[in-house]
Amino acid sequence: MTETVKGPASYFPSIEKKYGRPIAEWKDLIRASPLAKHMELVAWLKTEHGLGHGHANALVAHTLAEGGGE
Repeated sequence: MTETVKGPASYFPSIEKKYGRPIAEWKDLIRASPLAKHMELVAWLKTEHGLGHGHANALVAHTLAEGGGE
């Protein structure tokens, strides 16, 4: 029996498929950004990289939860 992925990580397969970059690369971009606040990072991913709100939010939430920002 396989365990279902929940939370932000459940978006990762569709993010990789839709935008053509591995999740590790997106997380590196988020960590390298001079921005620190969640919604600033979400807005940045949407405007600069063309991500949809849900995908950007999932990436930022997961990255910040790992200690990749404030």
